[in-house]
Amino acid sequence: MSVPFTPSLEFAKEADSTDELAYLKQAFHFPKHQGKDTIYFCGNSLGLQPKNVTQAVQTELTSWQELAVGGYFGGKNPWLYYQEYLKPSLARMMGCRETEVTVMNALTVNLHLLMLSFYRPGNGRFKIMMEAGAFPSDQYAVETLVKHFGYDPETAIIEIAPRDGEKTLRTADIIKSIEEQKDSLAMVLFGGINYYTGQFFDLKAITKAAHKVHAIAGFDLAHVAGNIPLQLHDWDIDFAAWCSYKYLNGGPGAIGGVFIHDRFAENMDTPRLGGWWGNDEKLRFKMEKGFIPKSNASGWNISTAQVFNTVCLQASLTLFDEAGIEKLRAKSILLTGYLEYLLHQLPDLRFEIITPTEPESRGAQLSLYFMDKGKEIHDKMIANGIIVDYREPGVIRVAPAPMYCSFEDVYQFYKILKGQF
Repeated sequence: MSVPFTPSLEFAKEADSTDELAYLKQAFHFPKHQGKDTIYFCGNSLGLQPKNVTQAVQTELTSWQELAVGGYFGGKNPWLYYQEYLKPSLARMMGCRETEVTVMNALTVNLHLLMLSFYRPGNGRFKIMMEAGAFPSDQYAVETLVKHFGYDPETAIIEIAPRDGEKTLRTADIIKSIEEQKDSLAMVLFGGINYYTGQFFDLKAITKAAHKVHAIAGFDLAHVAGNIPLQLHDWDIDFAAWCSYKYLNGGPGAIGGVFIHDRFAENMDTPRLGGWWGNDEKLRFKMEKGFIPKSNASGWNISTAQVFNTVCLQASLTLFDEAGIEKLRAKSILLTGYLEYLLHQLPDLRFEIITPTEPESRGAQLSLYFMDKGKEIHDKMIANGIIVDYREPGVIRVAPAPMYCSFEDVYQFYKILKGQF
């Protein structure tokens, strides 16, 4: 596309005409507003439905209809191995080996299960470090975990906050805090991207610092999966979990994803709660006592594969495989950069972009803090067929997901915002 950016509809249309991924927009269903497709900037809450989902679901309905229990071993996608079908795509996206990834349950359930595996307090080490203002569900999970082990959350949980007058965390401050707690720190659990500010943390640096003081490094990647390509294996991350209903477009309540580094996944002695689906498949139907887990991340699977909670994600992942996460990321950087550029053309607005300006420190989201009229502006966007997210106090989160958002979409947001002032 041509550079530099210009604040014109003509520029936006030209950028879309040269976008090799523009065709993907036609692969999704959009909510309607006055008979037309909305502009959807809310994929950081719930992704759109891919059009190929209908046939994918129908395939499994047909197997159920025609084969009943035989669907576990027959049909197009035998259900016995359903979680295995998603591993190649997720491994490429998350930067790990297929043996290190699986799908199961939902995000917070998986966080609980993984923390029970990796939080092993003792010998003075019992503290968990997380970012202040983490998503409430993460806060609840950590709070109840330390209580489960008999600790007081006030002393067992360390929350790292930005410096006075700043909205985001500095990596140096996180590392310094880890070093200061080196003798009492058991685990670091950060969101990969903070849901409110949109800050993408330096996972590699945080992991290295945690390991230096012999602490476990885990991450909630709900806002990262399908948004930013990762290298979970090479960064030596211990464990991670994510949902698939945001950028991954897996549908409401879709199956969650899990990463467990091979050094733990291959070790059958790594603590975990057992279940039938995590047991060695060669022994599963012998129905004998004694849990023998699979020697990979699927050894954490507990219940029977949730076929109808997984099929939509499987359909969406075919689009990611077709486009490539690296190309999607490159487009995302341009889209978000264009949005930021347009916002800077409005110097009279009483607002602040609280998301970092560096592309490597953010994904497909800008969080705009309005000193006043934030909810009014949000409602104006909705009234004009532009779906964005509002969070108190006065923050509008705008997420131009590269799968189905265009440069013209971004321009239309700017145009309406400009008309408000």
